[in-house]
Amino acid sequence: MSGSYLRRLDHNVRLFVEPVTEQREVVRYSVTLTLASDEGRHAIRVYDSAHGFNEMHRHTRTGGKHAGERLHAGTLGEGMRAAITECAAGYRAMIEGWDR
Repeated sequence: MSGSYLRRLDHNVRLFVEPVTEQREVVRYSVTLTLASDEGRHAIRVYDSAHGFNEMHRHTRTGGKHAGERLHAGTLGEGMRAAITECAAGYRAMIEGWDR
């Protein structure tokens, strides 16, 4: 089952959450922080479980998508919730990092 949703964090910043659950347990997910600009919508950070563990990919304006970094040692559900919290609290600094 999927309970995808879009959360607006600022006038041009969005957080797209795509969990996949089986019997109330998160078995896959992605959390994508995006920024809209005159050039289009840009991925700033992507958190996911594509490799079976909690991982984060930084994006930069000039370097694009960077290699994944292991994140949160807990369950996929815990990692997903931690990613949502991290993005909501720190999206301004993440955007500054993307713009360098």
